Amino acid sequence: MWDREAAAVAANDWIGRYVRAWGTNDPDDIRSLFTPDAEYRDGPSTKPWIGHDAILAGWIGQKDEPGTWSFEHELTAVDGDIAIIRGRTSYPGATTKSRLYDNLMVIRLADDGRARSFTDWYVTPHTAETDE
Repeated sequence: MWDREAAAVAANDWIGRYVRAWGTNDPDDIRSLFTPDAEYRDGPSTKPWIGHDAILAGWIGQKDEPGTWSFEHELTAVDGDIAIIRGRTSYPGATTKSRLYDNLMVIRLADDGRARSFTDWYVTPHTAETDE
């Protein structure tokens, strides 16, 4: 069981490593984020990718190229082993998808700081198509 301070430290460390893995798309960086049996959902209603192999395949299958995005985030809440991260993703050069996304990431941490489950609830703000 996590106390609030330890959970906050672990969650901030995890999201930092997540952003690094997002930037490198390195399989080892990606695997290091998740327990071997973790569940990853790239939306609240999507079928989960379960386990390292499925998570890696899903991630690489829809990867963002380095330098094509930016991500700002803040830890919003922790409760036991659950962390909530609020973020905003920007794709300034995007032509085939929205340029802005608001994210709410729900992470269930294992005792070693890796994620046992991860869900990214994302939405496109109404102004996303007109923001520069």
